[in-house]
Amino acid sequence: MNTSQQNTFQHTHFAHCESGVMSLMMSHHGLPLSEAMVFGLSGALMFAYIPFVKLGGMPLVAYRSRPKSIIRGLQKSLGIKMQMHTFSTPVQGTEKLDGLLRQGKIIGAQSSVFWLPYFPPEMRFHFNAHNLIVYGKEGDEYLISDPVFETRKRCAVKDLEKARFVKGMMAPKGLLYYPVHIPEHIDYKTILPKAIRKNARTMLKTPVPIAGIKAIRALGKTIEKLEKRDPRWAKLFLGHIVRMQEEIGTGGAGFRFIYASFLQEASCMLDNQDLNSASVKMTAVGDQWREFALLAVKAMRKKKGAHINFTAIREKLNNVADAEAEVYRELLEICR
Repeated sequence: MNTSQQNTFQHTHFAHCESGVMSLMMSHHGLPLSEAMVFGLSGALMFAYIPFVKLGGMPLVAYRSRPKSIIRGLQKSLGIKMQMHTFSTPVQGTEKLDGLLRQGKIIGAQSSVFWLPYFPPEMRFHFNAHNLIVYGKEGDEYLISDPVFETRKRCAVKDLEKARFVKGMMAPKGLLYYPVHIPEHIDYKTILPKAIRKNARTMLKTPVPIAGIKAIRALGKTIEKLEKRDPRWAKLFLGHIVRMQEEIGTGGAGFRFIYASFLQEASCMLDNQDLNSASVKMTAVGDQWREFALLAVKAMRKKKGAHINFTAIREKLNNVADAEAEVYRELLEICR
């Protein structure tokens, strides 16, 4: 097995798997991009509330764009070309991965968190869109750079194969990906304002009520209606929102903090202090999301029969929506 990548590849710990993998991969190939820059340039900041799509029996609540959108968004934004492979059988997927490693490549892979043995048991759940990098192989073990861990990991061939070919929602189908073209020159003065405008418009002007600021308000309306639902189900629903916000990957507030870092970095690159001001406001939005989660948790923990003020929880969420919308409107003015 080619060992050059094992010797030169640098592992780094990041907040989020997909943006972390792309940051590691681009930096390895000579285009240094921070995780925040990857996240912002790909336009990944989002909110979605989709009642007719269920996750564990509960409506889907998402705080970023769908899986693989960071990979695809960065390609479109920067003109990068990625080769992506999926497979019909695990044998084909493993043979391809081993062949690419023999060529000296580092490879991005999609997998299930639940079946990766280096995850502590308390961190495992059935999420099939986790991203990692395979940078080598020794014996019957792959050498893994998983961005959500501080140190490099090892994973048995059969274990990674199982994680890559798990069935269910967002099934990975053995997805492998790696860059085949990276531009030598990036025109950040043009690309950065364009990416910021696009993300702001998406959050403010998406016509359907399942995405963007409208979706935050739609979720607020649903929360207020919990007053009429079975109290046990209502608490489970609040718990589901908090889990999706604070425990799945980076979490909703965490994504706002990452985007705030992107705006701060863009401010320096474009010498635009207004973007730095917007960064401060986006950080405050992330703080408000955390306050909303705390309010929901306190309601969940109330004793059986105790009154829960669902209207207050909705009002807090509406305040979050107002604050986030204000940042996007400001960004559209700055980057018009």
